[in-house]
Amino acid sequence: MIYCLILLAVGGPGRRRPCSRQPWRNDTLIKLVAFDCDGVLFDSLQANIAFYNAILAHFDRPELSPEAVDYIHSHTVAESLEHIFQGFLDLEAVARFTRGFDYSPFIAMMIEEPHLREFLRFLRQSCFTALATNRTTTTRAVLLYHGLTDDFDLVVSAQDVSRPKPHPESFERILEHFRLKPADAIYIGDSRVDEKFAANAGVPFVAYRNRELSADYYLDSFAAGPDLIRDLTRGRLP
Repeated sequence: MIYCLILLAVGGPGRRRPCSRQPWRNDTLIKLVAFDCDGVLFDSLQANIAFYNAILAHFDRPELSPEAVDYIHSHTVAESLEHIFQGFLDLEAVARFTRGFDYSPFIAMMIEEPHLREFLRFLRQSCFTALATNRTTTTRAVLLYHGLTDDFDLVVSAQDVSRPKPHPESFERILEHFRLKPADAIYIGDSRVDEKFAANAGVPFVAYRNRELSADYYLDSFAAGPDLIRDLTRGRLP
């Protein structure tokens, strides 16, 4: 039987689910699999582009540039607004408008990655699950809409920490909660921010559908996720 812990990087309030299982008893086993949200659980690129373009349009600003699209994909909403509104005189007005702007119409545009649920079911046979991300207030709504709320034991978002990714605070909080060490975990992400996050936390990095990143392992589809976990558990991979 494979024992591991899943941790997903998804923005939302920290949430715990009691569980009596103790998968970390055997030090030879993987105990934590941590995920990023945007670009890993979901293809949310078009949703995020539409969201930020709507805010830009409200203030008569041009649409996102290709460089800005890449930036908003992996940064917090506050960081993204500051980036795309560079030179704008009233950033507080932008922040006020964004706080009251309804993100729910854009959630339906987020496309769940293929084989995600099968991979989660495989892991949950004997694993804890959790989530952590640079999303903030939209995290819970995203999970609710896509029916994934009950699939994670812990949710950590940028709203729950003082320093978002790539600072390791989110992962430190996760490891502390489950009383684990960095060597007990792997982290699945798709961006440079995720790459730096894993490095800062001292956790092996699995690059998801992005071979341009520097990673310990590469995963091109969640269909191959069970084999990756089996090989890591059995010590077949370095």
